[in-house]
Amino acid sequence: MDKEGRRLLVIRGAGDLATGVAHRLHRCGYRFLMTELARPTVIRRTVAFAQAVYDGGHRVEGVEARKADPDSYEQVLAENRIPVIPEADPDWLDSLRPRAFIEATLSKRNTGLSRKEGRVTVALGPGYSAGHEADAVVETARGHFLGRLILEGPAIPNSGRPGLIGGYGLERLIKAPEAGTVRFHRHIGQLVKAGEILGRVGPADIVAAIDGVLRGALINGLSVPAGFKIGDIDPRPEAVDFIHSPSDKARAVAGGVLEALLYFGVAP
Repeated sequence: MDKEGRRLLVIRGAGDLATGVAHRLHRCGYRFLMTELARPTVIRRTVAFAQAVYDGGHRVEGVEARKADPDSYEQVLAENRIPVIPEADPDWLDSLRPRAFIEATLSKRNTGLSRKEGRVTVALGPGYSAGHEADAVVETARGHFLGRLILEGPAIPNSGRPGLIGGYGLERLIKAPEAGTVRFHRHIGQLVKAGEILGRVGPADIVAAIDGVLRGALINGLSVPAGFKIGDIDPRPEAVDFIHSPSDKARAVAGGVLEALLYFGVAP
């Protein structure tokens, strides 16, 4: 609960889609906290409140998140900011008796989520089934059903292939060529060319597969296994203007979460 005794919402995850959800719910007057890993592996860091874990705070389109803990989150809420708590203890979260729990880690598999009496449980994307481990699921697959509220059954199964943007799918992704520590020397928002070396993972070069805008890049210094997603390139030249704004996908998913909350009577 916050200082006024109101029960909060909890959003698990603070990546770019979770941030799109948080941004909309904050604008609508909901009170909530977010949880994250101690060392988030977020790619689109400019539009992810997970960046607050590294920097202490992060702002997206006028909404600010702050790194917090169980002793300080109420003060962050009182400042009209969003608390992001790394490695939040699940028992402590349960003790808050949240009105709603939003699973937004996009893990694509159930990592222990279940419905609980007295709260609404909403999950994003595949790996969950509405009416079973969640009260509602929101579709995250690009296409006609993106953002759809599902009240019975699962989301579209994970295809393992990203949606097409500018005619490119898998080519947009940047994966670690081998295991090691990530070191990008190009920055998010910069234009890159196919074949250009963007950095290194250990001794191996990170090479751009297509021309475009470096839209996402893992923070330097993280150690990753071979094949781990470490960045992405947007082939649209105009994407340079989008890197500080939640994506169309994030906004669509946020609309589905807002619909779920209102459908189950969880008002701001």
